[in-house]
Amino acid sequence: MSGRYEYPSASRWYQEISLHPESFPFTFQYDSRVYEGFSPEHFELIDKKEEALDNKKSVSFLFKKDESLHVRLLFTHYPSHGASEWTVWFENPSDNDSGLIENVKTKLNIPGANARLSGIYGDHTNWYRPYSIDLGAMPASFESNSGRATHVNFPYFNLECSDGGAMLAIGWAGTWKADFVFDGCSTEFSASSVNGLKTILKSGEKIRTALFVYAPYAVRNENYAVNYWRSFFIECNLPKYDNKNTPLAPFSTCCLASDTGIPNSDGSISERHFTWKRSLEKMFEEDAKVDFRWFDAGWYIAPDLTSPETDWWGSVGTWTLDKNKWPGDSFLESTEFARRNGMKTLMWFEPERVTDPENLAKNFGYNVKWAIRREGVNAISNNIGDDECYRWTVDRIIDTLRENKVEMYREDNNSDPAGLWKYLDEIEGGNRQGITECKFIDAHYRMWDEIIQATLSYGGCGFVDSCASGGGRNDLESLRRGVPLLRSDFDRTTTSIRLSMSSSFNKWIPFCGANTKEKKGQVDPVGLSDKYIWRASYLPVLNVDSQFVQDPDQDFGVLRFGLKEWKKVNRYLLKDFYVHTPWHTEEENTGFTAYSYYDSEKREGVLLAFRQERCMESEIKISLPYVKEDETISITDEDTGKCIRLSGREIRKNRLALSFDHPRCARLLWVKAE
Repeated sequence: MSGRYEYPSASRWYQEISLHPESFPFTFQYDSRVYEGFSPEHFELIDKKEEALDNKKSVSFLFKKDESLHVRLLFTHYPSHGASEWTVWFENPSDNDSGLIENVKTKLNIPGANARLSGIYGDHTNWYRPYSIDLGAMPASFESNSGRATHVNFPYFNLECSDGGAMLAIGWAGTWKADFVFDGCSTEFSASSVNGLKTILKSGEKIRTALFVYAPYAVRNENYAVNYWRSFFIECNLPKYDNKNTPLAPFSTCCLASDTGIPNSDGSISERHFTWKRSLEKMFEEDAKVDFRWFDAGWYIAPDLTSPETDWWGSVGTWTLDKNKWPGDSFLESTEFARRNGMKTLMWFEPERVTDPENLAKNFGYNVKWAIRREGVNAISNNIGDDECYRWTVDRIIDTLRENKVEMYREDNNSDPAGLWKYLDEIEGGNRQGITECKFIDAHYRMWDEIIQATLSYGGCGFVDSCASGGGRNDLESLRRGVPLLRSDFDRTTTSIRLSMSSSFNKWIPFCGANTKEKKGQVDPVGLSDKYIWRASYLPVLNVDSQFVQDPDQDFGVLRFGLKEWKKVNRYLLKDFYVHTPWHTEEENTGFTAYSYYDSEKREGVLLAFRQERCMESEIKISLPYVKEDETISITDEDTGKCIRLSGREIRKNRLALSFDHPRCARLLWVKAE
């Protein structure tokens, strides 16, 4: 599949740079002097190691700048896609402080005329709105300063120039910055992580940069670029499913919190030891079984040992089951019951935030010095960048997962930590700007690695669920370990926003999920569910929103319909992706949305088309870019079984006409080359 993206000149660039690290596109300032690349004049090479795997070549350099600063460069190439990536580490092996490290960035010059930058903005405020910038008219700059890397802005970019272009990404779960300047002949891409980094390293300390990705391509065409990136992401970045190295495939989930009969206005705090079984039994009875039972927030005892009835947000930190809600081994019994019936369990945690540090210290062995807090700031950050805090936190999480044989770890983060990171830097003083974030984010990646190893050890998942108030942690480095089960919390509301996000977000992050109901409020227990909504919800993660025993009007026929049709569709959801209609906001529901998932090897796929809620037109004509002129295409309607056959030449000339009986109508069409 990936052979179509081989790019020999990109592989030659990797070879040349790996032989001549003095030309490496990386710069930093050390003790007031600026260094570009790793010249032997300034850096002594003390170690070099090369490794070649099936679809991956890597070279690691260790340079000595002086006694108190060593620099390690890890440079990797994927020949199947012509993509390269790198991370740089700074380490102080001496007994003394290092010099001052600052202005650390990747600086890459990409030749080519007519430069245009396209991409999408992040979750929150922008809701994955696309942009396209003519760099000849103006430079472009993007910055994320909250500490949740993919809210508002998004660290993935498509730079089109001359007859091709390059996909670029910054993999860092904290703060970052990217600038693009075009001079008429080439574009300078300047990218950095840890905004404002200006620090010395103390004895034994080590910090790292973001993962920077440069993936050039040779065809200037948006569909080509989108599917080149999706192919790279799926084949070279997506984590594996289990300890057998099984590729990650689409799966379904369901949270039972709205099916308890207990008020559920605040997360899933309503679920209890006596509520889950009747829901699962009814699910099985109605042939509506999903792959994962989603066990969300509110299951833990509060730091003061009370049992909160409503406040899941203000009582986190113990990561100990609330024995009033889950006495004895009742939660383990629920995971065992699910397993016996072919289901796994995922469980919610929020380790980057704590509440009530004094009672955590009194009752759970916490150290109040680990709590980063500031007067006037509501949230308290849990400093996992501190080695002892990291160990306390990770051990508690893994013990709970292991004791209850939970297969998937779900992580959330419901606060912006960057301000507290900077505050701790200020308290320490002495040229240490950015050091807290450096340690925190590195620890966060290590924490996920440990948790994944733990779940794998007893037959669980080789990945985690990546969440931070929705889509706040979708950087590339995080998504080497996780997938966003919910690409946005807002995606739990209208069908219009769901279609809007699919038309933009899915171009960049292939493996993601949304909700399957249309609701006014994100956590409303009930909402609308019909064919139109289900078809708008078909993504690699299908998050089934349903009540099984509490809603007397539950239509199990619609529920079974959606699950069964998604299972027919999902074999295409990680294939090539084509959007046939213009992007629209949530409010713009007067037109059409249509997109295809197409297997370019088997020459078949699925086309989903929607006449939106206030669309007054009954027909749309769309092009199918994946159809070849010299082939005949059969197009079969899932609802009627009607099949038409058209030549590729005819489709290219006249486009495909799709008609709809009424507004708020969805069509599902199977497309196959004959």
